[in-house]
Amino acid sequence: MNVPHRQTSALAVISLVTGILGVFPAPFLASVVAVVTGHLARAEIRRAPERFEGDGMALAGLVLGYLMIAIALAGVALVFLVLGGVAWLGMVL
Repeated sequence: MNVPHRQTSALAVISLVTGILGVFPAPFLASVVAVVTGHLARAEIRRAPERFEGDGMALAGLVLGYLMIAIALAGVALVFLVLGGVAWLGMVL
């Protein structure tokens, strides 16, 4: 019986690696790359499931990417709220 060999999607690997890199060195840029390549990888795997595997890696990259984007946006909002509060306090005093 000859079972065809499935290869791991390169986009899934890129998504996982950039999702991990998005945690420390380059939070926003790497996270955006992780999300884009994760969606592309999952679409590629769904189109040809007999050729590609790696859906779990793509999903992990997506989760890490979206999580870091949310944390980065929350951090930016927090900075604006704190600086806005400090500016408001300076105007009141």
